[in-house]
Amino acid sequence: MVKLTQRLGGLVLRFAAFCAALGAVIAMITSRERSSFFVLSLVAKYSDLAAFKYFVIANAIVSVYSFLVLFLPKESLLWKFVVVLDLIVTMLLTSSLSAAVAVAQVGKRGNANAGWLPICGQVPRFCDQITGALIAGLVALVLYVFLLIVSIHHVVDPFLLRKS
Repeated sequence: MVKLTQRLGGLVLRFAAFCAALGAVIAMITSRERSSFFVLSLVAKYSDLAAFKYFVIANAIVSVYSFLVLFLPKESLLWKFVVVLDLIVTMLLTSSLSAAVAVAQVGKRGNANAGWLPICGQVPRFCDQITGALIAGLVALVLYVFLLIVSIHHVVDPFLLRKS
């Protein structure tokens, strides 16, 4: 019964991580807003910034990986490899979220030293949608940290029991 509960808990965590990563992708790729000021027109979209593209690609990879692992049979020897892949996915999510948050921060506050002006005053809906995508990405990252801990526990625990 304990094994079934652990397996079910892991699947629920993986499904939640899948939903969060997919939500981050959807929120980011649908973020677009046009703003006009007299004759000047500003179109803000995620694809204009490399960090946001990286965020979308990383979360798309995580979504596909999470979806595929949901259907991995519990008897499969690939579960030992899943620990390594969970670690890689966690690092990928960390790096993409860090890059996207840094760019979003500059977009929100600007950088007076570099002469970059904030744009969120002109395109607030775009910035709000980016913020939502980043929050979903953070949720996916936190879930993957928990998944990594659970995965390591499942692989290391039987090894430690054999030693005693």
